[in-house]
Amino acid sequence: MKKMICLIPYTLLVLSCNSSDVKNYYQGYCEIPDNASVLTHDDMERGYFVYAPDNMSGEALPVILNFHGYGGTIDDYVNEANLRELVNTENIIVVYPQGSCLDGVPHWNAALPGLDNKSTVDDLGFVETLINQLSVDYNIDQERIYACGYSNGGMMAYALACYRSDLIAAIGSVSGVMLDTSGSCEPNRAIPLISLHGTDDYILPYFGDSNWTSVSEALNFWATNNNTDSTPELTTVGNVARYQFLNGDNGSIVEHYKIFEGEHVWFDLDFQGNNTENLLWNFFNLYDRNGLR
Repeated sequence: MKKMICLIPYTLLVLSCNSSDVKNYYQGYCEIPDNASVLTHDDMERGYFVYAPDNMSGEALPVILNFHGYGGTIDDYVNEANLRELVNTENIIVVYPQGSCLDGVPHWNAALPGLDNKSTVDDLGFVETLINQLSVDYNIDQERIYACGYSNGGMMAYALACYRSDLIAAIGSVSGVMLDTSGSCEPNRAIPLISLHGTDDYILPYFGDSNWTSVSEALNFWATNNNTDSTPELTTVGNVARYQFLNGDNGSIVEHYKIFEGEHVWFDLDFQGNNTENLLWNFFNLYDRNGLR
């Protein structure tokens, strides 16, 4: 029902009272894998994996950027959040960027500069540089670039929707939260959203707490932004409830999968014959930057 991913590292970070223990635990985690592609942004080398179809035709291909969680690495994440299986069957490009190092811990800065950021690294700018590099190396469809992620990576997807909606057609979040539901988050258009979150998530609680926004706050924000119906359609399969806020501007939908007793993981679901990876792609495939395709 669920895939364990980065839980031990994340929990250690939360519970450890000795920062040197954390640094020792993560020794080597921030190294860029030897088989990764590398670019330079803000005088910093950044690594990423690219998976492209075996037989590339002349057509421009859609791209999914998939961001790992806090403390994660692309070496591990690529196997857990395995969108690679879609590359050849759906003729898409899948990219796994590596977060930069903070005290030995890979991370994403999923907000504008300020208290919500973990460091001074410009990850929003890095994503733009990455997309520019991808457009040089591959024939990509600039109107069909999608962002998704797990945990801190889900936060990064939300941040791109908030602050760089010019780059992204739609976003997905798995066990992630939105850092800003008011104030600085001002998308310039409707952004389709698909999210999955477990009710027993003890890292980023489903119902929120003093540190994190709730899932419902994020859903309400994007339903309002997208001008969808205020009452969602509900479909329940086993321990998964799907909520769909329909009829948004340009056909945008806000779609949420509530996994009862689900924890802080990348989910191994079977919802009407679809796993998490298929749910994400089937949703993304509906949209380009102008709305429904």
